[in-house]
Amino acid sequence: MSDLFVKICGLKTAHDVDVAVAAGADAVGFVFAAGSPRTVDAATARELAAGVPDGVLTVGVFRGQPVDEVRRLAEESGVRGVQLHGDEGPEHYGALRAEGRTLLRATALRVERCGEYGEDLLLIDAPDPGSGKPWNWASEDFTAPRGHWLLAGGLTPGNVREAVETTGAWGVDVSSGVESERGVKSPELIRAFVAAARGR
Repeated sequence: MSDLFVKICGLKTAHDVDVAVAAGADAVGFVFAAGSPRTVDAATARELAAGVPDGVLTVGVFRGQPVDEVRRLAEESGVRGVQLHGDEGPEHYGALRAEGRTLLRATALRVERCGEYGEDLLLIDAPDPGSGKPWNWASEDFTAPRGHWLLAGGLTPGNVREAVETTGAWGVDVSSGVESERGVKSPELIRAFVAAARGR
């Protein structure tokens, strides 16, 4: 499954971004939601995003923030994608659609298909996002959504391949699973994760 979409999230330094891009990540994420050890401001995100090749999607991650704030931070940072990680309804995606950015919907709910809220990509996360705690993706009750969806929540270089093979995910998203300590990315783990995710 060499075409698996891989997103590395919560990046804070130029070195981390360079490592993720060199490892073959399809997307890199910058957290704008308050209260996370991975949160960056728009100026920092703009510097980080500026060095990312056009073929790699830069994503701003938001949680429960007003549409005006999301739009402002996305514009100031220059990210090409917006990920909403809360209880935002379809109207939020509709309001951001005109901006021409790739829209990602992150949820821990059961969803039948990608696109129900107008999103381009769907991210299925664990109930406690950002905690690094896995959820039971191997459960017989789990039904994979249709379309372009990413599996997230508790993924590591050690379990990502099994998770992909079990769920049939179109892509994967990782943050804490490639950290040496909370909020600090490990270049070695980033490289190992991308390689493992693609079965190399």
